[in-house]
Amino acid sequence: MHPTYTHSSLLKAATLSLLALCAACSREAAAPQAAANDAAPSTAAASASLETRDANGKDFKPAFAGQTRAPGLKSEFPIDVAVVAKGLNGAWAFEFLPDQRILVTERQGNMRIVGKDGTVSAPIKGLPKVYFEGQGGLLDVALDPQFASNRTIYWSYAEPRDGGNGTALAKGVLSADDTAVEKVQVIFRQMPTFQSNLHFGSRIVFTPDGKLFLALGERSVPEARVHSQDLNSHFGKVVRLNLDGSVPNDNPFVGRSDAKPEIWSYGHRNIQAATLDASGKLWTIEHGPRGGDELNQPQAGLNYGWPVITYGIEYSGPKIGEGITAKEGLEQPVYYWDPVIAPSGMIVYDGSMFPEWQGNIFVGGMASMKLVRLQLQEGKVVGEEWLLSDRGRRIRDVKQGPDGAIYVVTEAPDGELLKLSRKS
Repeated sequence: MHPTYTHSSLLKAATLSLLALCAACSREAAAPQAAANDAAPSTAAASASLETRDANGKDFKPAFAGQTRAPGLKSEFPIDVAVVAKGLNGAWAFEFLPDQRILVTERQGNMRIVGKDGTVSAPIKGLPKVYFEGQGGLLDVALDPQFASNRTIYWSYAEPRDGGNGTALAKGVLSADDTAVEKVQVIFRQMPTFQSNLHFGSRIVFTPDGKLFLALGERSVPEARVHSQDLNSHFGKVVRLNLDGSVPNDNPFVGRSDAKPEIWSYGHRNIQAATLDASGKLWTIEHGPRGGDELNQPQAGLNYGWPVITYGIEYSGPKIGEGITAKEGLEQPVYYWDPVIAPSGMIVYDGSMFPEWQGNIFVGGMASMKLVRLQLQEGKVVGEEWLLSDRGRRIRDVKQGPDGAIYVVTEAPDGELLKLSRKS
């Protein structure tokens, strides 16, 4: 049996969980729409911020210029949006196979393959059972860096357990006929086990040195979220693992009796967007509460503040904790949104189809129903673009295709896989 948290307030927590179900997806109204298929090159003139709504943190001030509400950018060239596949049910993540077919996860527990002609396969067999309630289910998927020779895939999911649930990371071998995963191993389990249907985090990022990062949520409810600051808990952490799930000996907390050695960084809320840039540095974007979505660049052993500091407030209106946005020893986000975009899935673009976008971050917006582009300069955000606002779809994941186009998957019972390419 897995260790569990037992609280006299679990029943109350469950009720709070139901009330807060949209916590990682935002309860805020969608932002004003931007032009449908515009995109801004680095030479485009900046304008006022695209965000015109009042901030939720009414007396919160950014720690430095440009930390929020960067100038809006507008395209100087058109893009084409094509539907690659339709009929996806609760899609959460996708990954390109070497032959350019696409693996897609659906939260209820299915993994499918989208063919080059847009056909969607039957569910792949052999996956473990998932906890499919609230925000739980089958979540991220990623290919082993040596997939071409070992056919190994990794996936994260909400795992049902005695006494609760938690995020787990598994690996397995995709069968030669693509119909099943074999030799399945669960290589990491978030601890402690806890009864909540919220904030599972869950993005997998492989690194050039043969390691991987896994982003983990803090389970949302008040008695759980404080453990983002607890080094003996995996709640609200980024963990770093070897590809077999063992702990790298150069992790920042290895050898400490008061810390789990898997931990890379802590003080996070609910990370559902993570990627590497061209230099191999990790970037993440995490859900804030009501306001305070954060772009961070998590570094070894550092504390990113949640829930001690935040640019968001409780969904019910009060400030969180002491109501502060900065404190010595706690890291500031590179950028934040208030109101939120409800971020999920991200890339740092490095393709040739859009040379103007080299080094730009793209992140999916769920409640905001748009694709957000961030222009960076010397590690800071200097401009923001909103794309796909006209489609009114929750964007759950973003990938750069082998062709240099940008692909997104929308989250709905009739979800779509979309391709953004340069219009000739």
